[in-house]
Amino acid sequence: MSQPVSVPQPRRKISARTLAVIAMLSAVAAALMYIEIPIPVLIPSFVKLDVSDLPALLGSFSLGPVAGIVIAFLKNVLHIVLKGSSSAFVGELCNFALNAVFAVAAGLIYKFHKNRTGAILGSLAGAVAMGLFSVPLNYFLVYPAYAAAFGGMELIVEAYQTILPSVNGLLECLLIFNLPFTIVKGLLCAAICFLIYKPLSPLLHGRKD
Repeated sequence: MSQPVSVPQPRRKISARTLAVIAMLSAVAAALMYIEIPIPVLIPSFVKLDVSDLPALLGSFSLGPVAGIVIAFLKNVLHIVLKGSSSAFVGELCNFALNAVFAVAAGLIYKFHKNRTGAILGSLAGAVAMGLFSVPLNYFLVYPAYAAAFGGMELIVEAYQTILPSVNGLLECLLIFNLPFTIVKGLLCAAICFLIYKPLSPLLHGRKD
């Protein structure tokens, strides 16, 4: 008796609309990177608040987590091409990694729970995951690179001590300042996402309500 012949499934093609949406969101994200707000009372001025993680979150919700990663990557590539890098690409690498973690964590939860609750839980999980990941990423990669390039770790810690004199050591600085700051940044992007997602849904999904 002959064995059934398995027919390979054709690969799913990416539509032109999907590529256009990814390109559009990447361009918007790159533009948002120029809008940086220092909050020197709460965190050293070299750490600035921006909402450039928002387009990757929109893309992850509407097109899937992979799209979120692509948008986070293209955003930083565009930023390097247009503005260059003042950190030997370390800052852009950190931005990409954190944005990707945020978008993927949120997008994966939403993928399996496509409702408002899933979007809220995904956004919360993404913001917390981004905040937690920021600690080892900054401790082992970003800040050592900055210290080597710009004058030593002591200067970095001193910048935190001007806000909170009792802080001691880089890890404590990251836990007290950067961890909550990054989580709040993610929650801010999530809040904006909830405000604009429905009006943008026809554009993101290519359908009429």
